[in-house]
Amino acid sequence: MDGNPRQLRNKLQKKLRRMVGRAIADYRMIEAGDRVMVCMSGGKDSYGLLDILLNLQRSAPVDFEIVAVNLDQKHPGFPAGVLPRYLTDLGVPFHVLEEDTYRVVQALTAPGKTTCRVCSRLRRGILYSFAAEIGANKIALGHHADDVVETLFLNMFHGGRLMSMPPKLKSDDGRNIVIRPLYYCREKDLAAWAQLRKYPIIPCNLCGSQENQQRQVIKELLKGWDQTAPGRVENIARSLRYAVPSHLADLDLFDFVELAANPEELIVHQLAVD
Repeated sequence: MDGNPRQLRNKLQKKLRRMVGRAIADYRMIEAGDRVMVCMSGGKDSYGLLDILLNLQRSAPVDFEIVAVNLDQKHPGFPAGVLPRYLTDLGVPFHVLEEDTYRVVQALTAPGKTTCRVCSRLRRGILYSFAAEIGANKIALGHHADDVVETLFLNMFHGGRLMSMPPKLKSDDGRNIVIRPLYYCREKDLAAWAQLRKYPIIPCNLCGSQENQQRQVIKELLKGWDQTAPGRVENIARSLRYAVPSHLADLDLFDFVELAANPEELIVHQLAVD
């Protein structure tokens, strides 16, 4: 990164803080009295999420609690002491859950196939249940704008559905509200922030590093657009907030079947043209 390190750090911090604050306000993600469980994987995004939320907490107009939670899934070689040391030094209340989902994931996933679907389903169930146990009414995940656009394309290309990650979601059982405060943030900004902050990153060798994963193909596509058409990824992410049902084709969102011309409006229009 070129330029004065302190200036770059301040500029990037303000940008990320502003975008997270705007997402929280737009979708009313956090309210007075909330207990927010921040899910920590040890990756740059979850570190950044916790960092920015703690920063906002100090100046927010409403009081809310933050508790960090890490799920140790017993992946081989997982450095179990890294996150507890970091969170202890930070002075943040935290919990570490130990669940050996690694063997379950390996048993349920065919050779050569991505483990992410099974892994995320198991992880989600464990974290949702724990949130209820500790009285956390909001669960904050570290998904960012790139994740949102990637998911949109994956669902379009491989599922035939116009669907992505919502900024705010109620779990199927109705017990949890999931929020994504990084919804407006780009991954490249979070990566730069992680480098400046020197987080003790824990790499994931089960999910994102799998070269045959379709999500990785989409990631490379977005990187290419950032170089050849700056702003395109941001526009795609923004388009999810400005859907026009009458110009799509979903029969449940717009009544195309009963759509018909109004003769009276036609006459008025013709008179106006004449």
